[in-house]
Amino acid sequence: MAVTFYDVKSPSGLKRLDDYLLTRSYITGYQASKDDITVHAALSEAPSAEFVNVSRWYNHIDALLRISGVSEEGCGVIIEGAAPIEEEAIATPPVGDTKASTFYHLLAAAAAEDDDDDDVDLFGEETEEEKKAAEERAAAVKASGKKKESGKSSVLLDVKPWDDETDMKKLEEAVRSVQMEGLLWGASKLVPVGYGIKKMTIMLTIVDDLVSVDTLIEEHLTVEPINEYVQSCDIVAFNKI
Repeated sequence: MAVTFYDVKSPSGLKRLDDYLLTRSYITGYQASKDDITVHAALSEAPSAEFVNVSRWYNHIDALLRISGVSEEGCGVIIEGAAPIEEEAIATPPVGDTKASTFYHLLAAAAAEDDDDDDVDLFGEETEEEKKAAEERAAAVKASGKKKESGKSSVLLDVKPWDDETDMKKLEEAVRSVQMEGLLWGASKLVPVGYGIKKMTIMLTIVDDLVSVDTLIEEHLTVEPINEYVQSCDIVAFNKI
């Protein structure tokens, strides 16, 4: 079933998209598809860093389009110009879905509370309790922002074989056989380097606190049995997402 997004270039549209991507890596499914390309094209430029989840997703899709492209069809996505007044959410929960319904009602209540805050006298005297609560909220937001900013990184590796007789299919299989918590292999492609030799360029996403790229290379990708195919690895790009 197609997913609908409204006015993705506006702050409110980006906020809804950011909430949608909080628990998702892609627009639909578990790998990049044409649905991601549709939304990526609708944005037209990189979103503000304040939308952490959209920025992470946008940079990842941007990197995939540069090195390999996207071929999966996806489930379908619709981009509308503006959200209807009574349908603020990206997807409306089923009538019988009590948890989802409660969630959207909480969002509506929070939005209404924000509107009420606009009527508060900002120049009135602030009590000690209000000051303390404001400081705690500011500290929580700051800590949350730092955690999200340093959470994951997108890495582009060059993996070089020994010679032109190296089986590049087996080389890729050997590289992808390395599995660990916090490591996700992405798209790859072969790039000619001369004299009939090709290197493999491959994307990966890591959780910074769990995976060290240097350790991955030195203790996994260039030791037995993988070094039967892999001569060396170089980091081409390393970006926070």
